[in-house]
Amino acid sequence: MEKRVIYHGSSQIVETPEIRVTKYNKDFYFGFYCTVLEEQAKRWAMRFGERGYVNLYEYASNAELKVLIFDQMTEEWLDFIVDCRIGKAHDYDIVEGPMADDTIYNYVQGFIDGKYSRAAFWELAKFKYPTHQISFHTARALTTLKFLGVQKYEE
Repeated sequence: MEKRVIYHGSSQIVETPEIRVTKYNKDFYFGFYCTVLEEQAKRWAMRFGERGYVNLYEYASNAELKVLIFDQMTEEWLDFIVDCRIGKAHDYDIVEGPMADDTIYNYVQGFIDGKYSRAAFWELAKFKYPTHQISFHTARALTTLKFLGVQKYEE
């Protein structure tokens, strides 16, 4: 069993993670999203205002769960994100991989809308900095998380 610290940026302290269904589909569909990148979690935490929280969790992998990992942006990653963004559910407990940040999301949407070919998407999809996300999609997946504490940030 692999253990590692992961981060969730939020406007609130989240001791008990939950899966929330919102009106917008996310990269890997509805789920509880974290990252191994503390700076990215801080950006997530501060996106709504002057104060944010980076929640820390110990993640312990569980071989009984259905996990999908994308080590990098690939054709399969793009197809998976497109399916999730247009509302197609999947049966994975946990999905991990690069994040389609705001810029990349615009390119994904352009690809979905037929404005960009695959080749054009890949030419445009160059990150300014590395991104990472790990999303938890079932109640069983959430049991792999143990709350460790929180860091508060203010502007």
